Amino acid sequence: MAGEEPEHLTQAARCQAQIDPLAALRTPADPPWDVYLTGTVFLDIIFTGLDSAPVRGTESWARGMGSSPGGVANMAAALARLGLRTSLAAAFGDDHYGDYCWDALEQGEGIDLTPSRTVPGWHSPVTVSMAYEGERTMVSHGHEPPPEEPAPDCPPRARAAVASLTPGKRAPWIAQAARHGTRIFADVGWDDTGAWDLAGLADLEHCEAFLPNAEEARRYTGADCPRAAAHALTEHVPVAVVTLGAEGAYAVDRRTGETAEVPAIAVEALDPTGAGDVFVAGFVTGTLAGWPLADRLAFAGLTAALSVQEFGGSLSAPGWSEIGAWWRKVQSVAGQDPAALRRYAFLDSVVPAELDRPWPLRRAVPTIGFRRTG
Repeated sequence: MAGEEPEHLTQAARCQAQIDPLAALRTPADPPWDVYLTGTVFLDIIFTGLDSAPVRGTESWARGMGSSPGGVANMAAALARLGLRTSLAAAFGDDHYGDYCWDALEQGEGIDLTPSRTVPGWHSPVTVSMAYEGERTMVSHGHEPPPEEPAPDCPPRARAAVASLTPGKRAPWIAQAARHGTRIFADVGWDDTGAWDLAGLADLEHCEAFLPNAEEARRYTGADCPRAAAHALTEHVPVAVVTLGAEGAYAVDRRTGETAEVPAIAVEALDPTGAGDVFVAGFVTGTLAGWPLADRLAFAGLTAALSVQEFGGSLSAPGWSEIGAWWRKVQSVAGQDPAALRRYAFLDSVVPAELDRPWPLRRAVPTIGFRRTG
């Protein structure tokens, strides 16, 4: 018997997700949330349609512009669009930018913001991103964060949580969540200290899966190749997933003995912003749904590939409509490698045909909001 849907999951979010990947697994005793996460929300302003990088001393005009919540909101939106009931703890400024980000996440994406708060007098952090030639350049501005940690002392009950580990620093909520049965999926940023010491990632002991990129994995383990690094990481965490850039991704599950390697999908990349977040969201979705390791890895790579064909971070996160449209379209293209198609055949049992719609789907909006009339 499926559990009841949370009352505050908005109609907009239900229409957007369209598929509940955990429907067959839900029971009344389930936690209220599928995924919990915490972090900083930025307002992202994305300029698109630039022919080249801005040149010093000149003015460049962009042919397009979008705005959306960014930062941790990229991950939250990616999870919600895949049908996972997502709860976010973050601080929001009490300016127009903060109001816009709150509304976009709560009403537009159906994300639970009960653990979040509005901070009087605090200005929302802002990132301006310029996308060109498949790359991006970003400039960010923000004031000192609020002194109070937005994550609650005891996070809400959730099946899983996504954490970004900080070298040399523990986040108390991670251990608290793990003690309550929450499965922790972690990534990590660049170690500016240069230490690259796994012992410094103290919260790794609470994690089920660790998802670094190839360079991070090599530096943390001392291995000479990312695949060897993945195996070395399983001495510290049950599941290690190493992203290999244009080569795809490699994963090892110590508990089951599974290994998997999936090549990247060749696409025309417009903007890589948020692709790593989308990859993690896809892997979390497949894991919670109980898929085999290779299917989880393929799905994560697919969602990331779809995202880089759009501009922006949370703007580009694909939903089931885009995934379904890609799967139908790719099967209709002559000359496809049958083995490659079989790699994604699991989508047949996940995505019904009626979800087809034009793809790629443009989401970017030009401004934060128009003046109300009438």
